[in-house]
Amino acid sequence: MEILADHGTLLIILACLFGLFMAWGVGANDVANAMGTSVGSGALTIKQAILIAMVFEFLGAYLAGGEVTSTVRKGIIDPAVMSDTPELLVYGMLSALLAAGTWLLIASIMGWPVSTTHSIVGAIVGFAAVGISVDAVAWGKVGTIAASWIVSPVLAGTMSFALFMSVQALIFNNANPLQAAKKYIPIYMFAVGFLIAMVTLMKGLKHVLKDSGISLTPFHNLVIAAIVGGIVAAIGIYMLNRLKLDDEGQGGSRLANVEKVFGVLMIFTACSMAFAHGSNDVANAVGPLAAVVATVQSGVVGAKSALPGWILLLGGAGIVLGLATYGFKVMATIGKKITELTPSRGFAAELGAAATVVVASSMGLPISTTHTLVGAVLGVGLARGIAALNLRVIGSIFLSWVVTLPAGAGLAIIFFFLFQAIFG
Repeated sequence: MEILADHGTLLIILACLFGLFMAWGVGANDVANAMGTSVGSGALTIKQAILIAMVFEFLGAYLAGGEVTSTVRKGIIDPAVMSDTPELLVYGMLSALLAAGTWLLIASIMGWPVSTTHSIVGAIVGFAAVGISVDAVAWGKVGTIAASWIVSPVLAGTMSFALFMSVQALIFNNANPLQAAKKYIPIYMFAVGFLIAMVTLMKGLKHVLKDSGISLTPFHNLVIAAIVGGIVAAIGIYMLNRLKLDDEGQGGSRLANVEKVFGVLMIFTACSMAFAHGSNDVANAVGPLAAVVATVQSGVVGAKSALPGWILLLGGAGIVLGLATYGFKVMATIGKKITELTPSRGFAAELGAAATVVVASSMGLPISTTHTLVGAVLGVGLARGIAALNLRVIGSIFLSWVVTLPAGAGLAIIFFFLFQAIFG
């Protein structure tokens, strides 16, 4: 307790710096994955993708990041084990942030698309199990999180496969694919707007609305989400009508027109994917930071406190900074190397992944966006047969995932004992 009283300000400053470093890593490595499909399919340039991601990643992190943050902050470690030594939790969360941030820096320099969720959860489990006690880890919660890493790519792959097959059936197999595209794409646009609005209202804005004294029923949420979906569809129809298409085109030219139409749709799915990613993955950076701030200020492990808005603000800013400065490095891997993507395939992958991430965020599950998006791209690739997939690249991605857990845990253990030695 004396350590927290004597060094509280320094510990909070370190937590902010390490949290910003970790958020930078999320932006540099994970956001690049999230936007890779848009760039790889040719729907957006790298500059456009970075601009969209900067805006919507920040909004997702700030408006909808609180739910998952509570899991990373309080759900992985049992507070009772450290009730007499709160400083150990502070050292541990500092070491977890520094360890995960360091591993993400190495991975980003090497161009490896690794999981930021794996990095931070592995780091927290590592310092808690070795540095404190095996009993300090809430293994039941860790098991649920680990299961979500398997379920999320399978779910995203299944949803993306089904979406792409629906696109094939409704549009590409139609006698006039261009007319069919203009008819059905507004429906897909409505779905994008409705999905994001629903999750934002139910979970993301829950604390904001509560503080403002506004109480919305499930019916109110449905109506508002439907209105937002309608607005998105209307904007999409306006953009479609302004597209210059070759009406006389036959065969391949006509299909190229359809892909142009899907290019417009991918702008909306890219926005939704960035929002979904920000809402889920900001927790990896600000969850441990929030735990440090709450513990230092109260002196109690697991103290109940409202998540300060400035912490989500710091996380959102760090993600944007990482994306803008280093995001281009790993963006190409998912977009171009797993399977050949067109705007229609990229749309199915992004919407399937975004839906999986926002549903997981609403349940408070810190799933891996990397796993989800790779699963979604695999689902789209499988719709064209196993030969459409680059199995060597997929193997190297899976290998980098396996290495991430022990790397995060090992670094966290080293840093934990280092902080313990420095502060006593």
